[in-house]
Amino acid sequence: MMADEVNENSPDQLTSLTLPSEKKPYKPIVLEKIQKEDEDLKSAIIKKLRLFCACSPVKTKKAVFDFFPILNWLPHYELKKWLLGDIMSGLIVGILLVPQSIAYSLLAGQDPIYGLYTSFFSCIIYAVLGTSRHVSVGIFGVLSLLIGQVVDRELQNVDFFIQKSVNQTGISKDSNYNVTCDRGCYAIVVGSTVTFMAGVYQILMGLFQIGFVSVYLSDALLSGFATGASLTILTSQIKYLLGLRLPRANGIGSLIRTWIYLFQNLHDTNLCDLITSLLCLLVLVPTKELNEHFKSKMKVPFPMELLVVIVATLASHFGHFKDRFGSSVAETIPTGFLPPQMPNWSLIPNIALDALSIAIIGFAITVSLSEMFAKKHGYTVDANQEMYAIGFCNIIPAFFHCFTTSAALTKTLVKESTGCHSQLSGLVTALVLLLVLLVIAPVFYSLQKCVLAVIIIVNLRGALRKFGELPQMWRVNRIDAIIWLVTMSTSAFLNTELGLLIGVVFSALCVLVRTQVARAVQLGRAGDLELYEDLNSYNSLHVESGIFIMRFEAPVYYANQSLFKKAVYRCTGFEPGKETILRKKQQKAKVKKHVETNIAVENDHEIATAVQQFMPEEPHLNTLIIDCAPMFFLDTTGVNALKELYVDYKNFGVQVLLAQCNSSVLDSLRRGGYLQQKGQEFTERVFFTIGEAVRFAKTLHMENGVNETLSSC
Repeated sequence: MMADEVNENSPDQLTSLTLPSEKKPYKPIVLEKIQKEDEDLKSAIIKKLRLFCACSPVKTKKAVFDFFPILNWLPHYELKKWLLGDIMSGLIVGILLVPQSIAYSLLAGQDPIYGLYTSFFSCIIYAVLGTSRHVSVGIFGVLSLLIGQVVDRELQNVDFFIQKSVNQTGISKDSNYNVTCDRGCYAIVVGSTVTFMAGVYQILMGLFQIGFVSVYLSDALLSGFATGASLTILTSQIKYLLGLRLPRANGIGSLIRTWIYLFQNLHDTNLCDLITSLLCLLVLVPTKELNEHFKSKMKVPFPMELLVVIVATLASHFGHFKDRFGSSVAETIPTGFLPPQMPNWSLIPNIALDALSIAIIGFAITVSLSEMFAKKHGYTVDANQEMYAIGFCNIIPAFFHCFTTSAALTKTLVKESTGCHSQLSGLVTALVLLLVLLVIAPVFYSLQKCVLAVIIIVNLRGALRKFGELPQMWRVNRIDAIIWLVTMSTSAFLNTELGLLIGVVFSALCVLVRTQVARAVQLGRAGDLELYEDLNSYNSLHVESGIFIMRFEAPVYYANQSLFKKAVYRCTGFEPGKETILRKKQQKAKVKKHVETNIAVENDHEIATAVQQFMPEEPHLNTLIIDCAPMFFLDTTGVNALKELYVDYKNFGVQVLLAQCNSSVLDSLRRGGYLQQKGQEFTERVFFTIGEAVRFAKTLHMENGVNETLSSC
């Protein structure tokens, strides 16, 4: 502020003049600011490092218990109250996971056994490290699709394509790949390497506390991405429904190219697979709908998927569908576990970027589901620990021939609705999968792949229903609806990862545009209350004479500071810069006219007097009050914009007052020189409430009026 308008206060207080007004005498609100010691960067870093590196038995125990949440809840497990529900939910989810694990292996370009491995290990690891009681971690359709795209691309790079290589050593022409196994073996090498890198990224994000990246993935963006990916998944599975052997299209426009391939090869449709697919759809779709419709009355959802798999396997086995009709089947699913295997380090440069997008999506889905169910059941989850949990659910299984996992909504809903109380249910699910891996897996040799494709497609219904919700989304928030449409369209018709990137960029641009088109409104007072609201939104509001109160509904920073000033000028109807130019032109014109009419003007002093005589009237307002409540931050450019407004309006006798500034904005104003300090005194025009600023403005106006009257006398 300017030195001639100083309120002499202590440096730790915000206060103002105490002059009487007409109705309510102005009484300043005084708050004592907490003194904070100035600490340089070096000292702050050393202090943080000491706290971080300090070791004690209590701190060590806390660190261990925080990293292994099972140590916190297992000793307090309520055996009689929770055990039955956990066992039931674990059994049911395990039964559902068997066909889904085999089906999503197909989507990820892997042999069926690897899907069972993935679900088994992820259930155990998340039960030990996860903080959510209800989330079911396992294979997720969108991530399986992303893994499948990477696998197909890398297989093409080593001359593997539709059928297994005739050369069982599988040596590629490009020796850089060092491939020493067949197609199925190399596919899981690629998948596990991508999974390992995704887990590393997630652990690094946890270490550097950058879980905030998930904040940029809004619900509309994630929903649009999931729907677009679901369209791609649906398209990729149509060939199995028809029994066609087609290459998977990759890259930009893969969905359109896949449909072109499908129409070009419709004449090769396998009737046995087509009939089986239609029968499975006719059974699964109504059953799923009935399960959802009566889920409040049914304690346990009917496991129709498993029943369909069993019946279809028996029909295919005894009907010899593979030999008689050429149906594509799951073939040999071995029992037991394969020895651990290191990731293929030479692949990392090729898949590093793919793994990053997979890591972010997997974490975002897991955290959002964890927080949703924690809020529903009244407990809290640690987002950073969830990052570690899902990271290790990828890193450790990557050595055991597994691919990427995350939380899965469908299985989590089943788990919650069947009486789950803790992650003990995840351990029960792992036991069910272990039984399948050790004993039952070979039974599924004759299972047709078209049945697995039907299971995948039926589970996409939730994402595809979002199309029906689009009109409601448009009515609620058009920006979110546009973000959903852009992300969905680009994910489906361009490329899955590219669609996510475009969605994130477009969402960020929408946030930026919202600050660019922020509303600037005039506020009025509601009766005798100190409540000030938008004049265009409410009736019976009145304005104070000579006082203009406005609110700019966005922070002021470098990108919108000019728009902020224009909004102030537009609302007040008074722009100092244009007014200065206009007055100069009026002065010149009137002086010229005055001279031309032979008015006696003998010297510069008389010219100045003549000019003053023809000056326009002063502006209709004497005080501008800016409500800073929506301004949650100011940068240097924003502070400079406020300083320019203050000086420009002050030159025309208009006081600029700020109200309802938060502490962050006040600190920015002090550091930026808007609130000047001289010795131990501040010069300030900042108020805690709009009512306080209005009373001060009235008091100051009355004082100026009295002074002018005394001067004229």
